[in-house]
Amino acid sequence: MPALATLHRLFRAGSWQWLRICGMTLGMAAGTTALAATLPAGFTETPVATGLASPTAMAFAPDGRLFVAQQGGALRVIKNGALLGPPFVSLTVNSSGERGLLGVAFDPNFATNNWIYVYYTATTPAIHNRVSRFTANGDTALAGSETVILELNNLSSATNHNGGAMHFGPDGKLYIAVGENANGANAQSFSNLLGKMLRINPDGTIPTDNPFFSTATGNNRAIWALGLRNPFTFAFQPGTGRMFINDVGQNAWEEIDDGIRGANYGWPDTEGPTSNPAFRSPIYWYGHGAGNFLGCAITGGTFYNPSAPQFPGTYTGKYFFADYCGDWVNVFDPATGNAATFATGIAAPVDLQVGADGSLYYLARGGGANTGVVFKVDYAANQAPVITQDPSNRTVSEGASASFSVVAFGSPTLAYQWQRNGVNIAGATGSTYILQSAAASDNGARFRCVVTNSFGSDTSTEATLTVTSNTPPTGTITSPASGTLYSAGGTITYAGTGTDAQDGTLAANRFTWRVDFYHNDGTLHFHPFIPDTTGSTGGSFVIPTSGETSPNVFYRIWLTVTDSGGMTHTSFRDVLPRTSRITLVSNPTGLSLTLDGQPYAGGSVLGVVGMTRSIGAPTPQTLSGATYTFRSWTGGGNATHNITTPATDTTYTATFKKKGKP
Repeated sequence: MPALATLHRLFRAGSWQWLRICGMTLGMAAGTTALAATLPAGFTETPVATGLASPTAMAFAPDGRLFVAQQGGALRVIKNGALLGPPFVSLTVNSSGERGLLGVAFDPNFATNNWIYVYYTATTPAIHNRVSRFTANGDTALAGSETVILELNNLSSATNHNGGAMHFGPDGKLYIAVGENANGANAQSFSNLLGKMLRINPDGTIPTDNPFFSTATGNNRAIWALGLRNPFTFAFQPGTGRMFINDVGQNAWEEIDDGIRGANYGWPDTEGPTSNPAFRSPIYWYGHGAGNFLGCAITGGTFYNPSAPQFPGTYTGKYFFADYCGDWVNVFDPATGNAATFATGIAAPVDLQVGADGSLYYLARGGGANTGVVFKVDYAANQAPVITQDPSNRTVSEGASASFSVVAFGSPTLAYQWQRNGVNIAGATGSTYILQSAAASDNGARFRCVVTNSFGSDTSTEATLTVTSNTPPTGTITSPASGTLYSAGGTITYAGTGTDAQDGTLAANRFTWRVDFYHNDGTLHFHPFIPDTTGSTGGSFVIPTSGETSPNVFYRIWLTVTDSGGMTHTSFRDVLPRTSRITLVSNPTGLSLTLDGQPYAGGSVLGVVGMTRSIGAPTPQTLSGATYTFRSWTGGGNATHNITTPATDTTYTATFKKKGKP
């Protein structure tokens, strides 16, 4: 189990984070607290905007406004330090899994043409990713101004690996990072745009100096580099124009790749560093697991080269990058090839940007649908404390605990003292104070915190505690039953009930469902599968037959019920996969085979029943001086073809013919 301090930190981050770690069912009051990062000495952070729903990307407008993309299709605007209510635009998107509104970029001539570009998953005529341009009319898009710039290839049933980052390069061209839709073969193909870095003109036409313009056809001439798995973010360095690409890995390595015209980064034939001269190795890579230099998905990335730096000079020219599961931001030195820890304790970072003010901004997706936060990181050595987040009012039932927290910055070490009705509370000297068991006599009590250091002090606003006889509701997932297994291609039906001592049986509008797809590749992490959906006591979903091939996966179905007083109860049910083993054999033995486009290492491979896999028998090939060509697979099929993982352990034999023999 994690240390108590870590669990306490995660509880403050929000109920979803707490539930994911503890794996238990809890009843709690509505409302969460933004999680403060641990930063180097002299650095401070301030929340710029909270309550963002499943944010994915952000970009600064030339006039200083910050635009944040929400996965569900809303492009939000932060102006003068405030999150505006009406979105810039609300798009109809498919937001299953990793689809949705995924990227935003501003035209270099925005000051005169007001053009904003977005990357999103369109629903018609078939599900596919699209790049469109809108014209700004103040803080909203001009009605009817959408111009489709580029239509990408139709997507398979796999909902992951969409990429979506976009930036204009110093050449005035729009660069677009596209994932391979969970099909590694796409990354090496010139017949589609998936698994590539693209380069187009602002009007959607294709530059004739693209590296494959004369060899590819149609829109595929937009390919600028290939061999990428899921380039979730990338960045250009101001001044030099150098590009770094963050490519999310599969089982072993996360990569920072040097963005080079015409480069092939090797996926799916290689992951991480390679000696194959046909492929370009990453300039930095790290493995999977828990720790400040390990993770599961490289996300945000930005160079620190602002026109007016405020960080110490040692940071100028460095590259900040983040990991979604590691909850950290590290800093990479291109000159030495080394990385160092910068910030830890960030709840699922997805994007990084450097503002014109020299501050570093990070976008944290957080632990739930509406806990996304933009934080601003400044350098503020030798400052008196400044409280950036005051404690919130709390409403709890009699006998329940009540938690109050503050977020403050300043240096050196801060000291905290909580007060009740203006009087110090003995022993309450942390950034969070918890009243363990609220009584009726505590109703109306006021709590605040005084934060001090050697340079001064700051006092928070007061938060009022309301103690009510209202008790949290209880939600129960009745379907699927505990222990239910799934096969790819199958349908999972879910249902539940909700009751409350005061309200009785809860109506459908009191139910919120969510489904996450979990994967353990050394670090347990999840990909959103079905976003928070309110208004029904049940539903269903179909398990994709393509995508993640690891057997270390499962689906988690969440149910949150809310009573009329705003109190909630959350529970979940895990649905695990059926698995079987696939074994590949060559006849004669010793010849090379492939599984999912990569060399088969031998032995049996455990997989999820019903998943589509690709098996291959390269032909011709040489063994002991003799040449062999493919003849047949048991069960039929071409030398390379797809199979459906069977319900029982199965061996597939590829038979080869020796040259010169009948």
